[in-house]
Amino acid sequence: MYGICDIACVPMRREPNHRSEQVSELLFGDSFEILETQSDWIKIKCSYDDYEGWIANSLFTAYSATEYKLDLKKKHACSYDLVQPATSKTRQIPILIGSTLPNYDGMIVKFGKEKFTVNGRVTHPKNKYDVAFLQKTAKQYLHAPYRWGGKTPFGIDCSGFTQMVFKLMNVRLQRDAYQQATQGKFITFVNHTKAGDLAFFGENDAITHVGILLDEEKIIHASGKVRIDKIDQNGIFNVETKKYSHKLRFFKRIKNI
Repeated sequence: MYGICDIACVPMRREPNHRSEQVSELLFGDSFEILETQSDWIKIKCSYDDYEGWIANSLFTAYSATEYKLDLKKKHACSYDLVQPATSKTRQIPILIGSTLPNYDGMIVKFGKEKFTVNGRVTHPKNKYDVAFLQKTAKQYLHAPYRWGGKTPFGIDCSGFTQMVFKLMNVRLQRDAYQQATQGKFITFVNHTKAGDLAFFGENDAITHVGILLDEEKIIHASGKVRIDKIDQNGIFNVETKKYSHKLRFFKRIKNI
């Protein structure tokens, strides 16, 4: 069985109850495979990043196996405004930046039996993106509050932030920081980096934080909120506390932008 998110966002829980830790979330247009059913909950695996978690079983539209398999093969457009409306004959959904737009034809999004008219800015998978676009996209999330498992301007964690920024450039990152650390090409020294490189942080062998370089001296990342700080070979230097907040491990270049 398969499904697709048909509302603005849905929290994914570690366990099947509303008090359980949020581990990620679905946005409008995200499809998934249903792995298990338990009372009023379903365990799902997201098609975008294979991430697993539990959602309430009333918060999605059923997707046929045919639709799901076709969805996997396509590269979809994404919404680019912080919030924009998607309107069908029966309802209006506020969709958030980075939401997937299946079968988007320039105006209409269609999945299941419903068609939505989408008004606002959209990124297209065939577009070419540059450093200026990356910086503009990342800065759209500035001051978004930190929220564990979040992926939206209303609450986002460090790896959710990097994943969403790169999704809007049609570059697929995995969900968690330690998973993203396995992607891309190693860059050893900060003076060899460029805008768009990912910086990873942690102690010993554990990767606990990730951010995006704006240039050799500045990083944008989600820590308390999405913010811009200084970075050097030691790590992130918080411009407000005047202290290092995260110990640098290494850099990765995901794609030449």
